[in-house]
Amino acid sequence: MPTDAGAPDAHKNASEEFRRTPLASSRTRYACGLSALTTDEPDPDIFARAVATEAAAINAGFALVFFSQSLVEAGALSRALMAYAPGLHHAGCSTAGEITPQGLEEGHMLAMLLPSVAFTAVSTMVDNLSSSGMDRITGEVEALRRTLRGRVGVEQTSNTFALCFIDGLSYAEEAVSSAIHWRLDDIPLLGGSAGDDLKFETTRLISNGRVTSDSAIIVLISTEIPFHVFKTDNFVPTDEKLVVTASDADHRIVREFNATNAAEEYAASVGIVPQTLTPLSFASHPVVVKVGGEYYCRSIQKMHPDGSLSFFCAIDDGVVLSIAQPKDMVESTRAALREVEERLGGIDMILGFDCVLRRLDARNRQVFRDISELYRVNKVIGFGTYGEQYRSMHLNQTFTGIAFGERQAAE
Repeated sequence: MPTDAGAPDAHKNASEEFRRTPLASSRTRYACGLSALTTDEPDPDIFARAVATEAAAINAGFALVFFSQSLVEAGALSRALMAYAPGLHHAGCSTAGEITPQGLEEGHMLAMLLPSVAFTAVSTMVDNLSSSGMDRITGEVEALRRTLRGRVGVEQTSNTFALCFIDGLSYAEEAVSSAIHWRLDDIPLLGGSAGDDLKFETTRLISNGRVTSDSAIIVLISTEIPFHVFKTDNFVPTDEKLVVTASDADHRIVREFNATNAAEEYAASVGIVPQTLTPLSFASHPVVVKVGGEYYCRSIQKMHPDGSLSFFCAIDDGVVLSIAQPKDMVESTRAALREVEERLGGIDMILGFDCVLRRLDARNRQVFRDISELYRVNKVIGFGTYGEQYRSMHLNQTFTGIAFGERQAAE
């Protein structure tokens, strides 16, 4: 059932002297009322206390929490939040990198606090995605909408948006995103798939004291702050085609392209020796599929010893992929943000979900610092994902976000 009821296992090698020092973190407050806290210190207790203090200062009713599992264990962070901020409802997930007010980072915890005066948020967790049907997910969304309607008095979809965080190793993102979007009607949906710092072992979701995998969290947020949902990518299709001729659709594995070993055929198409294929190769040479007149990335996750390829998105026999040619990531992202700024009349801050493959590609093309600075200047916070949710679609190698303007002056 949906809930908006929110609510310590610190690292034992931390010294007592460290425990007495203030949190080595940043705190950023935005004109729209949102506040962000971030740290690279591996102590969930100290971070949770700082979150509780800031929540009390701005009267926050809800927090979005993103964290690197290389810094903190999900259970320890969840217990700390329940211990020190039991009245603060929260939801979030593990990451493949973070976007902090200082730009692109790794190995951080990040909390985005929503003040009750401007935001009303309710959330639910859908467990056991591998065995959940569409009806169960749509039912959860409907119940969540009723909960929000009860909180704000009337349902106003024009000032409501939905967030989704989902296990990035669940193989369920397409079905879940489609089911959620179908029942949201005209409420925009966006979000990101949880990561685990490119280990591809286990991702974690946390929500009001619960820690799970094979799950999704849905958050409905109503606000008086003007906002705009958007996406951007940096690739264009070429005429080079790869047809999936043998696959394991349930596990998103392609065994053959064009009736040839998948890794060998892909490598030949992009001009790389198959034995040297890495996640960096896949990030720099994406493949795309055409859906409804638009091209969407179907990113490759990794190569297996037999030359088969695992994908981040759904894949099946007969799917026709095109090798994509990357555009200038910095300029395409800058243009997208400029368009958002013009539409809103100014950006106060952006909650962003950025595919980890964009981060890898930025490093490979030596524009990582430029992208990081672009995010910093445009006040983006969020995390690196294993996939992005945008309306009904599950995407890869895309930056999706919701931009907030400043609070409108009273008449």
